[in-house]
Amino acid sequence: MSDFAIEDLPLAGLRRITRQRKGDARGFLARIFCADQLAAAGFVKPVAQINHTKTGQKGTLRGMHFQHSPHAEMKLVSCLRGEIFDVAVDLRKGSPSFLQWHGEILTGENGAALLIPEGFAHGFQALSDDVELIYCHSAAYHPASEGGIDALDPALNIAWPLPVSQRSSRDAAQTPLPTSFSGLTL
Repeated sequence: MSDFAIEDLPLAGLRRITRQRKGDARGFLARIFCADQLAAAGFVKPVAQINHTKTGQKGTLRGMHFQHSPHAEMKLVSCLRGEIFDVAVDLRKGSPSFLQWHGEILTGENGAALLIPEGFAHGFQALSDDVELIYCHSAAYHPASEGGIDALDPALNIAWPLPVSQRSSRDAAQTPLPTSFSGLTL
């Protein structure tokens, strides 16, 4: 029996991973990551880094972040507490879903995670206060390879569910994609 239900989403390579909880009167146990089982979903590299974030205020927008090749990364994003609208944007050069986005509601209760392939930008909006996430990354953070796009870029037209209450200065300084942007080469 697998510890995960794997569901393909509309953008190639993007998957919803739902952890299967095993519980009783004491509570539950759920696997966050299992290399053997998640290889079927496409996470075939070792986990190079795990990050934990806390976002205090509902409406906060974080993202859209990615890393350029050769440090491109796959991410498995899980919400441990609260609720988020998690979004991935396909930036892969030549992809049939280039510049399309997809969002999923992840909560501390639903056991869902978003598996985001290399070549996608990622961001989220907190739908509740005191949100905590854990990210498993296939590549370590490499500052010189960091990239970002404006989460409010009209060309992307991401339908964020709430008015934006706050963003970091770094995220707010991201510019819209130039019309000449042809995608990321992996």
